[in-house]
Amino acid sequence: MSKKKPTAAGNRPVSAKPAKTVPPARKKSIVEKWSFSASADGLLKKIFWGLAAAGLIIMLFVAPNVGINGDDEFQVDYSEKLVAYYSTFGKDTSALYIEKGNMHYYGGFFDLVTGFVNKFLGNTPADVAYHQVRHLFNAFMGFVAMLFIGLLARHIAGWRAGIPAFLFAFLTPGFFGHSMMNPKDIPFAAGFAIALYYMALLLQNLPKVRWQDALGLIIGIAVAFATRAGGVLLIAYLGLFLGLDFLNKYGWKGLTKETKIVGRYALAGIGIAAAAYFLAVLTWPAALAAPLSHPFKALSEFTNLGIKIRVLFQGENLMSDKTAWYYPIVWITKTIPLAVLVGFWGGVALWGRLIRRLPAIPLSLAVFAAIFPVAYIIYKDSILHDGWRHIMFVYPGIVVTASVFWIAMERLAGRWPFGKYIVWGLVALGTFDAAAFILRNPTLSYVYFNPIGGGLKGAFGHYETDYCGIGVKQALNWMEKEGIIGAGMKDTVTIGTSFFYSTLFLTSDPKYNGKIKVVYTRFNQRYSEAWDYGIYPSRYIRGPHLRAGTWPNSKTAHTVKANGVPIIAVEKDLNRFAYKGEQATKVQDWASAKNAFEEETRLHADNELAWQGLANAHLNLGEFPDAIRTAEESLKIAPDNEQSLFYKGLAYANTNDASNAIATLERLVKINDEYFYAHYYLGVLYQGGGNPDQALKNAIRSIELNPRFKQGYELAATLYEQQGDARTAAAYREAAAKVQ
Repeated sequence: MSKKKPTAAGNRPVSAKPAKTVPPARKKSIVEKWSFSASADGLLKKIFWGLAAAGLIIMLFVAPNVGINGDDEFQVDYSEKLVAYYSTFGKDTSALYIEKGNMHYYGGFFDLVTGFVNKFLGNTPADVAYHQVRHLFNAFMGFVAMLFIGLLARHIAGWRAGIPAFLFAFLTPGFFGHSMMNPKDIPFAAGFAIALYYMALLLQNLPKVRWQDALGLIIGIAVAFATRAGGVLLIAYLGLFLGLDFLNKYGWKGLTKETKIVGRYALAGIGIAAAAYFLAVLTWPAALAAPLSHPFKALSEFTNLGIKIRVLFQGENLMSDKTAWYYPIVWITKTIPLAVLVGFWGGVALWGRLIRRLPAIPLSLAVFAAIFPVAYIIYKDSILHDGWRHIMFVYPGIVVTASVFWIAMERLAGRWPFGKYIVWGLVALGTFDAAAFILRNPTLSYVYFNPIGGGLKGAFGHYETDYCGIGVKQALNWMEKEGIIGAGMKDTVTIGTSFFYSTLFLTSDPKYNGKIKVVYTRFNQRYSEAWDYGIYPSRYIRGPHLRAGTWPNSKTAHTVKANGVPIIAVEKDLNRFAYKGEQATKVQDWASAKNAFEEETRLHADNELAWQGLANAHLNLGEFPDAIRTAEESLKIAPDNEQSLFYKGLAYANTNDASNAIATLERLVKINDEYFYAHYYLGVLYQGGGNPDQALKNAIRSIELNPRFKQGYELAATLYEQQGDARTAAAYREAAAKVQ
């Protein structure tokens, strides 16, 4: 009698079919080891969603009261052109190429949505409601970013981590402030936060692909990519972490043994990437016209950001392509809550230990998403300006890592009496300063600096503050409160400002009866136009001038402040002596210019531009010692005033004091190497001082900076002749002859 075949469960025969490979069980996470009762977990979930709801309400309440971003000039134009493109089914092609602002290199998601909402509501760019719609949607996108930051932390370490993660994001003044008014960087960060969360879910459930995970990831990538071409980074992240997740679950041998599962991973990655790309392109007219080439051309443009502006960093005013490699690191370090800063670096330091107790791939994804872009930007030496707003998309990873770290610290400290209370006390202490700043300055919160940055007071004159000109609205609110402007006004009031668009828009309300005239003037040329009141943020004022304590000056009628630190000065200029001096200067009536500027300095001895104009008048009247004296008065107020240094250098040269003339002009080109006139006169002075090599170097530099500078060519030709190089001298003479 034959024996019965062995069975697996006592009755069922063993199947000859090979058993399905199941990925090895994930190690039990800290969340599971620190398990809470179902009621406690449910309570934390309710707290999270309650805080989220409160946060959304607060943000939607604050947003309409926030001033207008200076970049909205380009965004609004793009929004109108996007609406025209889609409303005419592509017949209006103005959105395909926009020279001013290069907006065709940006996806149209935000501006298309708000554009059609405004069109539906009947709002035009001249209406206050038009910008309020944009601010409300901006705030909503900021909230979405904060929400998914919390959800990602919850996925990694439970609701206990999700709550501080959401609060960290909400109580970061820079992120909160930009959420009110930055329609580029905040939607981009929101797309990243959504994508990171759903990528973590997708990776957890693979090889099974849940449709909701795939759809969420598609939407997140599409939102980011339909905002900025850099959203393609998320596709790269997806490919990288799909590979890492597969190796984590199946090992290297799985590549040959589990070919079907390899196919599922590949299909998921390709399908999600293709769908997200397609969805993003639908909102981007220029990409619709060239779906393969244009997005990557845009990516190249942003990777090598060509727009150079002068920025204030560590006390120096530098061109944005000349900042130190650590520019983004310093800005992030000095402007986020201390609890987030400590938590992030603590999480990075403990990453190796944390991934043994937590889901390794999602936590690694968060850390990687925080570090890699910054490292890549440093490696590529990419241009950044206006703080770290261009890389706010790294903040979700920073916050999630910080939150996980503090949960780990709570667990560790829980071994001692009151340990966990001490941990959360430290977290509260490290967040209090930031939270208090938002509470005191809800509409200007983005100018925050933490205690490491010396607070806003310590950062003043060393770093940019209101670089978007948001405080213009508060300045105008003061003018209305004082009755200077208001509904039904009858007399015209002229406002001069360096933030023309936001001032013009905010004063275009019909209630003012068209009686407010706005003129654009640079801060260092602010009396070139006639105005009654001037609104000037600190944005375009040099660091040494700010640190000298001479701004705001005695012409200031009101100062917009944050935590007691000046952000915007409202100057009053009813006598207009400085303006009269500038007008006389234009027609070279030096005696009248001298009289007008002397009257201005008598009334306002802290007006650096009046002393500067007076120095110029003395110089042209041949009063060289007086020119030196008045230029020095200007420099006491604004130590890096370029024009005053130039006039002082020329005055020294005209008194045959070549040594002081060279020292003054060398200081000028150190401040601004692109001041070609200074290079030219240095060339002349070095030539006269018997230093032909240095003279030629400066002459050539003046031509490089201004290829149509005739005197530079002539000086170079003379210097080459003196060196016996007749051929090169002739070439420069010929070039000089061609310059009109």
